[in-house]
Amino acid sequence: MGTLVSGFSSLRLAGAGAALTAITAAFISPPPPPAITTEQLTSRMSAAIEGLKYLRCTVKAQERIGGNINQARSIMKLTYKPLRIYIKNQKGVEVLWLQGQNDGDAWVYPASFPYVTLSLDPNGKLMRSNQHHTALQAGFGTIADLLRTTGLRQDNAYSKSFRYAGDTTVQGRTSHVLRSDFPQFRYVTYKAGKNETIETVAERFGCGTYRVVERNGLTIGEKIPEGKVLQVPNAYGRRTVLCVDPKTYLPTMVQVNDDKGLFEKFEFLDVVPNQPIPLEEFTKDYKDYKL
Repeated sequence: MGTLVSGFSSLRLAGAGAALTAITAAFISPPPPPAITTEQLTSRMSAAIEGLKYLRCTVKAQERIGGNINQARSIMKLTYKPLRIYIKNQKGVEVLWLQGQNDGDAWVYPASFPYVTLSLDPNGKLMRSNQHHTALQAGFGTIADLLRTTGLRQDNAYSKSFRYAGDTTVQGRTSHVLRSDFPQFRYVTYKAGKNETIETVAERFGCGTYRVVERNGLTIGEKIPEGKVLQVPNAYGRRTVLCVDPKTYLPTMVQVNDDKGLFEKFEFLDVVPNQPIPLEEFTKDYKDYKL
């Protein structure tokens, strides 16, 4: 009997020892490595965007305009090299821009009076009203700029602040998350130099043109007098969340918050990369268009 009790005691001690070993191992074992590093994710996403030859997608946009959040939903078709862009929004407005054609203007069907196709400058005031970006930035052009560093930029800290922050679910699918937390975001004073434009100011600070125009009461296309004092954001956002499809490494969502809250959010749906698009779909007389 004593031997049996002793045997049970030994088993209990052995079991307790194994449990203690497992618990200890759980605490001292190194955590599993991340699914991907920041450098890998940013380089793969940049390469995927640069490697696009064709793109179809639907974009849901939220943009803060004059204190209000404007919402839009557009279908987009693009080819690259040469660049061809077709956009149609939920109101029926259509835009067709073809590199090297129509004197650089876009053909625009306004879906309202006078119901005729217009030729408009994609960088001009009419096409830029009530939106942050130009038609020429359709697709992922704006996102590529977030991570880009240039010699003209005064400070690349924002572009370098993105970090892989784990995975999340977007549109029912897993996405990698790149996140930038930039609490030093603020408006700074800048004195315009010689031959300064809204675009060169935006490039210097990596802040996009919209807030330069809005904050300083400027007009799209306006030349800025030398010495004019401007208030300019020192970065694109205070907090930026960028989600990336782990299969295609193309963005699925980007949200930018600044000192006033939500600045913009874009969701990319039904993304079809690098599937050839017939050239006839980039002509004014295509059967499905009203251009």
